[in-house]
Amino acid sequence: MDPIANPFSPGAGTPPPELVGRDDLILQVDIALGRLRAGRSAKGVILLGLRGVGKTVLLCHLHHRAQIAGCRTLQVEVPEDKTLGELLVPHLRRLLLELDALEGLSQKVKRALRVLKSFVSSARMKLGDLELTIEPERGSADSGDLEADLGALLGAVGEAAQDRGTAVVLCLDEIQYLATKDLGALVMALHQAGQRGLPLILLGAGLPTLAAQIGRAKTYAERLFDFPALEALTPAQAQRALQGPVEAQGAAFVAEALDELVAVTGGYPYFLQQWGYEAWNLAVGPTITLDDALKASGAARRNLDTGFFRVRLARLTGRERDYVRALADLGTGPQRSGDVATRLGIPVTTAAPIRNSLIRKGMLYSPSHGRTAFTVPHFDDYLRRTVWPEDSRTSPRE
Repeated sequence: MDPIANPFSPGAGTPPPELVGRDDLILQVDIALGRLRAGRSAKGVILLGLRGVGKTVLLCHLHHRAQIAGCRTLQVEVPEDKTLGELLVPHLRRLLLELDALEGLSQKVKRALRVLKSFVSSARMKLGDLELTIEPERGSADSGDLEADLGALLGAVGEAAQDRGTAVVLCLDEIQYLATKDLGALVMALHQAGQRGLPLILLGAGLPTLAAQIGRAKTYAERLFDFPALEALTPAQAQRALQGPVEAQGAAFVAEALDELVAVTGGYPYFLQQWGYEAWNLAVGPTITLDDALKASGAARRNLDTGFFRVRLARLTGRERDYVRALADLGTGPQRSGDVATRLGIPVTTAAPIRNSLIRKGMLYSPSHGRTAFTVPHFDDYLRRTVWPEDSRTSPRE
């Protein structure tokens, strides 16, 4: 069928043609935003899930809904090599300047800009061409202590938003990459803002390890946020995600093709988009057959192998590659960490630092004590198919 008319959208964070199975979460956030704008308390929401489950797509959708609701927003993807201050300051500057440009003078907004200048100066940040031609607010956000200063800064931002009759929504993706100190400072700042009734909320997303990270950073964090776990779609939801978009284009999957695609993708939204995209392009149409679905697997795996999977493998050191290969060789699903060390022929104490490094890089997580699993669905299958031939099992490389 016509590839230009293909309704599927495989890609990192690319919105699907139909957002399926997330209605309850969207309603939950809509209520929280409504309460915040009405001057009532609301808990933040942090989405947890594996790669490919649709966290970024849903977070982007929630960000858009916050804007439609009249909130002021900032949207940040957290990398592994920047501090929280470096990430937030440019966005907070833009947000405050927008508030300052609204009709009518606001001393709260002016003060928030001065506090921002104090924060930047105290932290000695290198922010390129970013300038604030305003005097700092002496005694606010200038102590050099991140927890104290970030609380003062976000508090001033919340006051400015309140004065302008709006709310501020922080949308942070990949939060697990924040340093523990930065994570703790963010939680404390949001806690303080909530205690003061300021219209400030966090909508975030991260890997399953994030809930424990936040709990370690601040023990009261579980009272500030809800941590909904995003799972793969149910078979019925997955079928809807495939069939709905093609029917809108005047085409349809046969039932056997739907069953095949749901089974091979495991219901993960990212993979549903990839397999649906390939099946559409292979089909003569307007009916997508079982044969089309079966052929789609070859094309989908080739695309994933050369992009989605390979990029992640390329980030690993030699010892880390050996670890993930050993984990994959043990089979699909969580494995005992001790079994991985045995497979490698090294002590558990030697394997533990490698495992911890892979967890920090977002490649692995621990679903339960002593267990290890991939954060990327089907990554084990990729390793077995393409990376580790039967005759290349060796001990970890230096």
